[in-house]
Amino acid sequence: MKLNLGCGQNHMPGYVNVDKEQAANPDRQVDLETFPWPFDDNSAEEIVMSHVLEHLGQDPQVFLGIIKELYRISAPNAQITIVVPHPRHDHYLSDPTHVRPVLPEMMHLFSKSLNRECKEKGISNSPLGLYLDVDFHLVNVNFYVDDRIQKEMSEGKLSQDDVSKLMITQNNIVQSITMTLRAIKA
Repeated sequence: MKLNLGCGQNHMPGYVNVDKEQAANPDRQVDLETFPWPFDDNSAEEIVMSHVLEHLGQDPQVFLGIIKELYRISAPNAQITIVVPHPRHDHYLSDPTHVRPVLPEMMHLFSKSLNRECKEKGISNSPLGLYLDVDFHLVNVNFYVDDRIQKEMSEGKLSQDDVSKLMITQNNIVQSITMTLRAIKA
């Protein structure tokens, strides 16, 4: 099964389009902040959450519940694609329904191998993969820069190195982030 969780008006052919709002006309109406989700264990080989995760789990326990449900329904080696606005972009900051920034560094906390590595090195990251018994491997991260920045890059005014430095200190450099995860299961 392929799931498009929090589909809104962006229905994807070949996916079960899931949303809380009936107005979105989803295939399945599901509140992703209520557990358990109505999907079987290990049933989803592909999951898309595009501009959804930043709207969910204002309460940390609810957010962690979402991560646990995501893992529970993921088949072994399932691919999970998460697209979120960058938390230092006006697209994130201007929407009052955005309750949580989501960054690649956060998703690393749900990797058991990285949790163990941090423990061995004495790094004090929260070992959430071990605590929650979930294991996601962050396979790929793409940062999509703001159109204004893209224009300056194409004109040769900014290099990729310039943008990399700007994105950690300034707002409105990166517009969105796409992360691809794999569910690690026996």
